[in-house]
Amino acid sequence: MSESADLLSATALTVFRLNGQFLEVSERLAGPAGLTAAWWQVLGAVLREPRPVAGIARTMGMTRQGVQRVADLLVEKGLAEYRPNPAHRRAKLLQPTAAGREAIAEIVPGHRAFADRLVAELGVEGVRDCLDALQRLSGALARLDETVHEQA
Repeated sequence: MSESADLLSATALTVFRLNGQFLEVSERLAGPAGLTAAWWQVLGAVLREPRPVAGIARTMGMTRQGVQRVADLLVEKGLAEYRPNPAHRRAKLLQPTAAGREAIAEIVPGHRAFADRLVAELGVEGVRDCLDALQRLSGALARLDETVHEQA
């Protein structure tokens, strides 16, 4: 393999591992509040404003079907509700209920404590550097994915 291919493979494997680590931490933080990492992720996407399932999926890099399954479960559990969408008759807006907001509020202290420990480990600039690198990588992959779709 070429150096480029080796770097891509190592980067992908590292990101996959990082995703698993974030999911594991998220499950531990969300569990005591009666949530899963996926439930927390979807509820978190609508805390500031209600959004359609497709919009949540785009923002989170998830499939619309996956978000729909989680959204339906959240509604079933009374943690979220669907509201009419004035911009689109069929694409209802998802928003948290009071119970959903309470569950998220239960996670905040543990989330804050873990964030403080991570910043203590890497330093504020180290975390900012990681965030910048991940955002640049995500942007590059999005641009390259667009060119692949254009060529197909």
